[in-house]
Amino acid sequence: MSKTELFKTEDLVDRFISYTKIDTQSDENTNTSPSTAKQHDLAKLLEAELKEMGAKNVIYDKEHCYVYATIPATTDNNKAPIIGFISHMDTSDAVSGKDVKARIIEKYDGNDIDLSGDGKYVLSPKDFPVLKEKVNKNLIVTDGSTLLGADDKAGIAEIMTMAKALLENKDIPHGEIKIAFTPDEEIGEGTKHFDIKTFGAKYAYTVDGGALGELEYENFNAAEVELIINGRSVHPGDAKGKMINASLIAYEFQSMLPVFDNPMYTEKREGFYHLIMMKGTCEKAVCYYIIRDHDMDKFTKKKELVKSIVDFLNNKYGEGTVELKIEDSYYNMIEKIRPHMHLVDNAKKAMRSLDIEPIDQPIRGGTDGAMLSYKGLPCPNLCTGGYNYHGRYEFAVIEEMKSTVDVLLEICNIYGDFEDK
Repeated sequence: MSKTELFKTEDLVDRFISYTKIDTQSDENTNTSPSTAKQHDLAKLLEAELKEMGAKNVIYDKEHCYVYATIPATTDNNKAPIIGFISHMDTSDAVSGKDVKARIIEKYDGNDIDLSGDGKYVLSPKDFPVLKEKVNKNLIVTDGSTLLGADDKAGIAEIMTMAKALLENKDIPHGEIKIAFTPDEEIGEGTKHFDIKTFGAKYAYTVDGGALGELEYENFNAAEVELIINGRSVHPGDAKGKMINASLIAYEFQSMLPVFDNPMYTEKREGFYHLIMMKGTCEKAVCYYIIRDHDMDKFTKKKELVKSIVDFLNNKYGEGTVELKIEDSYYNMIEKIRPHMHLVDNAKKAMRSLDIEPIDQPIRGGTDGAMLSYKGLPCPNLCTGGYNYHGRYEFAVIEEMKSTVDVLLEICNIYGDFEDK
């Protein structure tokens, strides 16, 4: 890759901040797709910007809120695979994304940052030690009243900056590049209406990670569990031998799960059972759990344990006391990445050529890339330079955002010479 500056950092920052001003929060309760109409506001803007910069085959799915575009090849290498880059437009519903007021902290000095100006919301290295590594860097933060939206508008800004650089510098050799922006990733529906054929890439990367250098190609296997517990309510003064307390059976179920297979005690590739919600009376109780594990065998055993506990309780209290519904949500993408490890190797090569040390990190969650990988589009995840996602203490590091664009450009360059087998 040429050392010539291909884009201006201030343009990247301006682009990102302009996207954060658009409220795109998704909502899992609407049962629509997209889940919120306001996501279209960003989709329309991206469509217009892509057309203005000269991207080809710009497609805006007006029904489902997806945006697709093509950057034509500049190399005659007909063995180069078509690669793509994907980010999501929605933001988490954990904290408001309306009226985001992003501001830049120039040359961060390592001290507390009073986001709100009144001491109510303070971004402190005492609470977030990673800040100690960002001294003298330029940070983008909020005013504490909202999240920032770097998840994943940083990724969008980086892909758009990459696209503009390639379209303006046609002497840079690269194969055909596809880009796409999706809705509803935060509620697990980012790929629900994603059209892989329309997208047109053979391989892709989501740009939806965190710290510079992060490269994620493993994620949890995931399942959702619903328990409906049917009790028998009898006046407590005359309940002996008659009452079956559904709420107590719910507690009994929880007590039979391994104590330390819990998110509070697990990290890295350790899986867990997580109680999302429990509500009930003596007559009826409902519990929702999620099960997670990177290892498929351990994931399967976790589901089998849940079933065996339900069988035990039904044996104890009577058939039909506990009704179980268990459904798989997504699987570990590594199974689909292994046959195409060049995606990982070339991303690492790109990073190291820029003096960035890759950080292999399993995702303790899910990703659009996992869903897409199982739909036939192998898709690891790349960094964005954002931190503290889903909260008011979210921030992005400008230097890391710039370096992420450099990584994307270098990956394009590598695949321009790559011969797919």
